[in-house]
Amino acid sequence: MNNQNTSFDGSTDAGALPGKTERRRARNASIFEPALVSAAAEQSVRMLNPVVMARNPVMFITEVGAVLTTIITLYDVSKGAAGLLYNLAVMVILWLTVLFSNFAESLAEARGKAQADSLKRTRQSTAANRLRDGKITPVGSDELQEGDLVVVSLGELIPGDGEVVEGVAMVDESAITGESAPVVREAGGDRSGVVGGTRVISDRIVVKITVSAGNSFLDRMIALVEGAVRQKTPNELALTVTLAGLTLAFLMVTGSLWPIGRYFGITLSIPTLVALLVCLIPTTIGALLSAIGLAGMDRALSANVLAKSGKAVELAGDIDTLLLDKTGTITIGNRQATSFIPLDGVESRHLAKVAMEASFGDQTPEGRSIVLLAESLLGKEAPAETAGAEVIAFSAQTRLSGLNLPDGRQLRKGSGDAVRKYLAELGGAMPGELQSLADSVARRGMTPLVVAEGNRALGVVELSDVLKPGITDRFRRLRSMGLRVVMVTGDNPLTAAEIARQSGVDDFIAEAKPEDKLSYIRKEQQGGRLVAMMGDGTNDAPALAQADIGVAMNSGTQAAKEAGNMVDLDSDPTKLIEIIEIGKQLLMTRGALTTFSIANDVAKYFAIIPAMFLLAIPGLRVLNIMGLASPQSAILSALIFNAIIIPMLIPIALKGVKYRPLGAEAILRSNLLVYGFGGVIVPFVGIKVIDLLLSITGLF
Repeated sequence: MNNQNTSFDGSTDAGALPGKTERRRARNASIFEPALVSAAAEQSVRMLNPVVMARNPVMFITEVGAVLTTIITLYDVSKGAAGLLYNLAVMVILWLTVLFSNFAESLAEARGKAQADSLKRTRQSTAANRLRDGKITPVGSDELQEGDLVVVSLGELIPGDGEVVEGVAMVDESAITGESAPVVREAGGDRSGVVGGTRVISDRIVVKITVSAGNSFLDRMIALVEGAVRQKTPNELALTVTLAGLTLAFLMVTGSLWPIGRYFGITLSIPTLVALLVCLIPTTIGALLSAIGLAGMDRALSANVLAKSGKAVELAGDIDTLLLDKTGTITIGNRQATSFIPLDGVESRHLAKVAMEASFGDQTPEGRSIVLLAESLLGKEAPAETAGAEVIAFSAQTRLSGLNLPDGRQLRKGSGDAVRKYLAELGGAMPGELQSLADSVARRGMTPLVVAEGNRALGVVELSDVLKPGITDRFRRLRSMGLRVVMVTGDNPLTAAEIARQSGVDDFIAEAKPEDKLSYIRKEQQGGRLVAMMGDGTNDAPALAQADIGVAMNSGTQAAKEAGNMVDLDSDPTKLIEIIEIGKQLLMTRGALTTFSIANDVAKYFAIIPAMFLLAIPGLRVLNIMGLASPQSAILSALIFNAIIIPMLIPIALKGVKYRPLGAEAILRSNLLVYGFGGVIVPFVGIKVIDLLLSITGLF
């Protein structure tokens, strides 16, 4: 990352801003960093508020048990009753269990807030050159409003979030992406989005501010990484209900042990019953559940993906259909005009001249490439721009652009179907030869752009698409993860089919309008599929909003970024692979720790119950396979193990288990073998060791 004084939305010293490299380094650094541990420890005490604890039924029951044990212990102290040391030990361990649970969640929150704090330190004002009525006025970035135009020249900071409306320039975005390579930002097309605080390192651009001060990308980023509001996902809600059900069931079982004990002449104290309940309910996963969800957003940010909710991150793990826009996503994006192919009876130079004139008002890379190609062909005969000409801007609906000249000539260029419709409206018709010509271009994987003068078609401009490096390998990985990849493009079916074949997608939608994308997503969702959409243009916004996961490119338009529930800061269309891996890792982590927690409960059940009733029911001796010293020692050993295993599992909860592209059955087998079998063996060993240590003390 470049160490330069850049920032977001009018800030200075953005060298302090953590880019991708720094965020990855932070992710791999020690989880128990002293500053984070200190903040988390303080927060874990504040979270003892019953209102806060009630969000987690398992730990709320544990806290209630700790309070009851504390009251009884204090009463015993006042009366000088026997068994004080045992009750005191149970009380301390219960409170430690609750605090360790709070600590895990607080540590996950602290990691996010540490990143937010570093962002806040970069938020300062910087100078901006506001353009009004042809005059440039120096102002502070905090004075800018939506709709203001600002001029940014070589070496200057972009003062706020916006879109380039004039010019093209290289922009250093290392402050947000961590990548030192500059990127092109230009008016028109889908590479017009800029972020405040990035630096222009070539040429001059005019930027239209799209977000007012105080609501910039940085401000939203700070609010999101703080994780102040995190809705539970459906899977997390289902697991919470399951844990609550298990807790209620064990609460009833534990309550029934008191009369059973009385029947056999055994008096079970409330601290003993509470300790037994805490050992049997799934406290391990209950303690780590919130930390796992919060860590998902942190891992997404480390991958340079800004997730607007933890729900979006986890939902990514269940995605089975992916829609990708072709231009700028699968292909490099800047299609270049490579040749003019005229119809019979039309001179090549005349076709080039009309295509050039029709592109004068077209600020897209394709339009400019047509002008450059025509200039190279025509030389001194190249036409100049005509004053008073009416520019017909391209739209996703018409898929046409061109020029209406003062002398009455109407020049158009666009897709074959769009030009055919336009010619029909003027009383003309598309020659059959032209369709064959366009099909020939499309079959070679290129895009034919039909040029018309009035109601007469002249020929085709050939535009070349270039696949992004490594895209086919990425799609192969997506399919190995069970995803179906669908390409969406406005190109004709032949061109779309060739690009689809070259890139290796599973399906494609050709000549797609915004409503076509929206309709396809709704159709997939009605069929029970979860759909992810990646896009960068304003015409992608409806589909991004409808999709279960909408990933907007950071280089895209403001409308796209607002519609999606994730923003890819690198503007890398294959980033969804990392997003899905993080989502699946989140699901696998929760499944693994749930398996471990339930297996733990099984082991603790066989450790405690036989020891508790051994004296009254000698026949239970056969179940006392651990040979624990006494009922009190058995309970305390299980309770201590239950408390210390929670902080030991915090690194797994925060970093996640290693993701491997396996099927559901393979993952289940792996969980049962590693975390299920381990969850049974580890408690047996741990409880026995603790029991031996307690026996050595002679206190229990």
